[in-house]
Amino acid sequence: MSLTDWIVLVATIFAIVLYGTWKSRGSKNINNYLLGDQSMPWYTVGLSVMATQASAITFLSAPGQAYADGMRFVQFYFGLPLAMIVLCITFVPIFHRLKVFTAYEYLEQRFDLKTRALTAFLFLIQRGLSTGITIYAPSLILSAILHINITYTTLFIGGIVICYTVYGGTKAVSYTQMLQMSIIFAGLFVAGVMVFKLLPEGTGFVRTLKLAGKMGRMNVIDWKFDMNNRYNIWSGIIGGFFLQLSYFGTDQSQVGRYLTGSSIGQSRLGLIMNGLVKIPMQFLILLIGVLVFAFYQFNQPPVFFNNYQVEQIKRGPYAADFNQIEQQYSTAFQQKRTKTELLVAALDTHDQQKINIAQSDLKAADKQTGIIRESAIALMKKSDPQSDPNDTNYVFLTFVTHYLPKGLIGLLIAIIFLASMGSMASALNSLASTTVVDIYKRMINPNATEKNYMLASRSATILWGLVCIGMALYASHLGNLLEAVNQLGSYIYGTILGVFVVAFYIKQVKGQAVFIAAVITEIVICICGYYNVVAYLWLNAIGCLLVIGIALIASIFEGKGEKSMVDGQ
Repeated sequence: MSLTDWIVLVATIFAIVLYGTWKSRGSKNINNYLLGDQSMPWYTVGLSVMATQASAITFLSAPGQAYADGMRFVQFYFGLPLAMIVLCITFVPIFHRLKVFTAYEYLEQRFDLKTRALTAFLFLIQRGLSTGITIYAPSLILSAILHINITYTTLFIGGIVICYTVYGGTKAVSYTQMLQMSIIFAGLFVAGVMVFKLLPEGTGFVRTLKLAGKMGRMNVIDWKFDMNNRYNIWSGIIGGFFLQLSYFGTDQSQVGRYLTGSSIGQSRLGLIMNGLVKIPMQFLILLIGVLVFAFYQFNQPPVFFNNYQVEQIKRGPYAADFNQIEQQYSTAFQQKRTKTELLVAALDTHDQQKINIAQSDLKAADKQTGIIRESAIALMKKSDPQSDPNDTNYVFLTFVTHYLPKGLIGLLIAIIFLASMGSMASALNSLASTTVVDIYKRMINPNATEKNYMLASRSATILWGLVCIGMALYASHLGNLLEAVNQLGSYIYGTILGVFVVAFYIKQVKGQAVFIAAVITEIVICICGYYNVVAYLWLNAIGCLLVIGIALIASIFEGKGEKSMVDGQ
């Protein structure tokens, strides 16, 4: 990056951090530190909710996901608006009325302490691991730019976020996220325009989308019902609904965002804003990835997008072999580019036979470049068995750093950093609040002073920050980060959601029955996930329904047991 880009990057990040810490000064009690005195307006709530979900993974991995797999990932969010409606009707008024710090406090009032402890424990595991992945994303960027080991960049990024989250609590998180999302929206718009402008003159937006469609990248909706297909309209609406309902309704990283609303109405408006804006935003981010894909049909991409791994193999004993593969790839790409231009020309003729022939030729040329690329990946694995064969996380980063003008590169890199910082700060704040409120305050030291709880909250933030940094150091083995974080959540969210659904709607079920149901369900879901029994989105629906079903059955047996004891007396 140029000096201009570094200035833009550093100035943007530090301006955000200073703004958040200044606006959040004066946190003197646990209510202010964890809930911001419940004083936030709806737009701050809405932007904070969006920023918590839209981590660096969204802006780094989503374009790479679209580049490799097309637009179909957008179906993942189709259940979101329906989930927001259910949350506004049920979850928000209950949480506000009970004046809880965390979602899991309610479960003790409804069931018992062990059910509250179990759900809090499941959340801590899931959110702690997922946050590690969100730290890894910007660390990966710094590592690629500076050409240094990702361990050092991970420690640097994690350290910055821990510092301002520890200082300002949830107000620091909310205020920084509001400004972050404003910059992110502007930057994404500029990025989309620049990708389009870099396409060959005369290509046009419509031709570009048609070209991407002929290459299988405009697959927005898949109507086929298939339990093993990760992304179709049915898995998105049904599985996505359960996942989004659990994430926004029971994950403290999100519950803590809308509990800061000054009233039930403000919290509801914030969630509705998220439901209305999130799908179009995700669609546009994926569309940027599709435009990048179209760009690389005319401009040669690297044989492998992870530049750090390419440099490593070029320093080793297989350097000559890899250089030879790169030459083969360059020759094959020139042939592919010719086929791309022929397909674009055929599209203008509207002659379906010509289009079909040109499309078939281009796919054959694309397959050939794919074979050469696979040989390069195989050579890298031979050189270093620990190397990651998935480079989709580097696609958008490579495009940004190689083709965008000075200044804009720094801004877009800053956007990815800001997204990660906002998401990680929310997560650390929620991990700290759950640890202190549901474990320390409830089970270890229930009669401590406000000063003691403030110290415990800050200590928990630091502790979880270190745990998440440790997880980030392992994240390179997880493939596409966007899918990894959602897969991880799907192992746990369904179970937690099932417990809350029983708590809200099935009054005859008691604590013992739902606790047994949750433990059995979590074991079953982990087995199904490990053996890939169904696509991961369905695990959310299955987990929720299993908890409800097993809890009802256990409740019946529990009732019969109590009746037998009464009869025996």
